[in-house]
Amino acid sequence: MGRQLKFNIFRFNPEDPASVPHMDTFLLEETDAMTLFIALNRIREEQDPTLQFDFVCRAGICGSCAMLINGRPDLACHTKTKKLPEEITLMPLPVFKMVGDLSVDTGTWFRGMHQNVESWVHTNKTFDPKAQEEPMTNELAEEIYELERCIECGCCIAACGKANMVPDNFMGAAAFNRIARFMLDPRDQRSNDEYFEIVGNDEGIFGCLGLLGCEDVCPKKLPLQDQLGMLRRKMGWSAVQHLFSRVFTRK
Repeated sequence: MGRQLKFNIFRFNPEDPASVPHMDTFLLEETDAMTLFIALNRIREEQDPTLQFDFVCRAGICGSCAMLINGRPDLACHTKTKKLPEEITLMPLPVFKMVGDLSVDTGTWFRGMHQNVESWVHTNKTFDPKAQEEPMTNELAEEIYELERCIECGCCIAACGKANMVPDNFMGAAAFNRIARFMLDPRDQRSNDEYFEIVGNDEGIFGCLGLLGCEDVCPKKLPLQDQLGMLRRKMGWSAVQHLFSRVFTRK
């Protein structure tokens, strides 16, 4: 017989005027290799079919099931209950728009992020479908792939102190990681000054508090600290160049 787990789960339906934010408690017997994904599905199937939470892949790839697990952002599908205490508190991710219970709208946020950072290869070359693909070293391709592993779960944003203070403005680690990916890509012809116009401000890299909660909770273990440091250095140098150009222009 497994442990008797106590789940304290946040409940709220913003579409229902009569709904009030509150916590509901559910008891469930732990089974072998149980994940929070399995536990939540059992609760919905056996105790409360109205419980809302998101999932797609069940394999830590889609990022849909991200939530606060005892106060820490993580994926429900790869979190084993055996690693948690008998009492488990589940809350929706902060910063993002509430959908209901444990479900939040990360899609709209990430869509806006991609638009803001212009998340595509900028080039003046005319596309020729018959031309040979541009060569790239294996080492560089692996560096770019490393940053492409982001599953856009929103954990880094939820753990970010600055994003929690200004949820509608701050770009966050996911955006910085995305920009770093294109800065690595030799096919992208943007200059550091052009990147500076996007990220060189208080809503971008200069607004980062450097607490690194983003890297601590990233389920894919992306090297976010390295990308933040690189962007700080390059954008800081661009800021100095902008300052000197204005000084000499005035003279």
